[in-house]
Amino acid sequence: MNPNEIYEPAYVAALFDRCSSAYRRWSAVASFGMIRRWRRVCVSSIPPATNSKGVFFDLMAGTGEVWPHLIRRYPELSEIIAIDISKRMHEEAVKQLHANRAGRVSHIKANVLDVDLIENSADCVISTFGLKTFNIEQQQRIAHQVKRVLKPGGTFSFIEASDPKNWKLRPLYRIYMDHGLPLIERLALRGAQDFSMIGTYTKNFENCNEFAKALEAEGLEVERYADFFGCATGVCGVKPKESIVA
Repeated sequence: MNPNEIYEPAYVAALFDRCSSAYRRWSAVASFGMIRRWRRVCVSSIPPATNSKGVFFDLMAGTGEVWPHLIRRYPELSEIIAIDISKRMHEEAVKQLHANRAGRVSHIKANVLDVDLIENSADCVISTFGLKTFNIEQQQRIAHQVKRVLKPGGTFSFIEASDPKNWKLRPLYRIYMDHGLPLIERLALRGAQDFSMIGTYTKNFENCNEFAKALEAEGLEVERYADFFGCATGVCGVKPKESIVA
């Protein structure tokens, strides 16, 4: 396989279409439940300047498991606009988790790199566990989208599974991600090898530093954060009120 193929939109869309029915359960099992904690961390890291009654964009929204955390913190939010390249992920989200919230969530099936979102239309942009499927050049394009879609004064928070290079137990972590997880998946999911791509993606992604640099290059105010020895890293911040969309 060409190393760059795993970042092609068609490859990513097909990957998550195949994963959609098992994603919610399997991601929780594979992360020993930490993924739930990290979604809460992402929401709690949204800067306090956020308009609590505003419009929230969820990029690479997947099964929408961050939405309950958003609604719990912002019960009066106006709307969640979910953007994901995999339509089946959203369909699974609504069917399994969010039937009672369907009226508060709208979905755009699109590649976030190319979709023409309305400028200055979001009060907050959030994303959980979607960044690793983008290379550095693509992350720069996402950073521009964040700057473009946010209203002046709008906020953002992203979190991603990462490679904890300074953790003493990293060798065990890598054995699990690169060998243990694929083996468990083959045994538990009848030979599937889709979730095992997490190991490859996290190793290539490393952490959120490159994305943070891309956001800063767009003129956004950025703070970095990490959890559990760097197994998850994130960025949050604000679009300055005097920022001009380019």
